[in-house]
Amino acid sequence: MMVKTRKVRPAAEPDSPLKSSKDLDVIWKALADETRRSILDCLRDGPKTTTEIVERFPELTRFGVMKHLQVLRDASLVLTHEEGRTCVNSLNAVPIRLIYERWVSKFAEHWAMTLIGLKKSLEKMPREDAKGQRSRNND
Repeated sequence: MMVKTRKVRPAAEPDSPLKSSKDLDVIWKALADETRRSILDCLRDGPKTTTEIVERFPELTRFGVMKHLQVLRDASLVLTHEEGRTCVNSLNAVPIRLIYERWVSKFAEHWAMTLIGLKKSLEKMPREDAKGQRSRNND
């Protein structure tokens, strides 16, 4: 069986972070559309042919799904290769991970520590029991 690879913009490597906001803009714009997010959800289960993806979106034309796939390819969120006359699409989670590392992970530690502090403060406060009497949490 001959496998032919379609020219696709190379995926961003984990060691080479996105260098400009322009790189991120393409990804954010691709993720902004609900249909494109649904296509990515569909691909989370594994690679799918274009026909299989089209069948999951009966409200769209084949051309419409293919336009969405192209936006996802341009953002390197979907990789495509050809197997004979069939195009197989697969999820590339690297750009999403890079966004997570840049935008979410920096705040995760701060918020985790804040929530732990809040939990400890609440545990130290007296609370009312079922009879309406105040008691101290002695855990």
